[in-house]
Amino acid sequence: MPEPPDPIGQCRTCRHAQTVRTPRSVFWLCSRSRTEPEFPRYPRLPVRDCPGFEPAPDATPPEAEGPRAAEEGEG
Repeated sequence: MPEPPDPIGQCRTCRHAQTVRTPRSVFWLCSRSRTEPEFPRYPRLPVRDCPGFEPAPDATPPEAEGPRAAEEGEG
């Protein structure tokens, strides 16, 4: 059985991606958006083909639990 697609996409291993955590959510910030307006600050996920993608030097993806926001403690 094939694995499901990654809900984050390229951002998970991109050197320009940063995670922004709030008490209820996790958002993916593109740091290229600070100097290059063609890149959205918070891209729609999953990102499958980004012209600005550069692999992170350590290739360790940042932690997150969902495509755009991870809900914690809802019940």
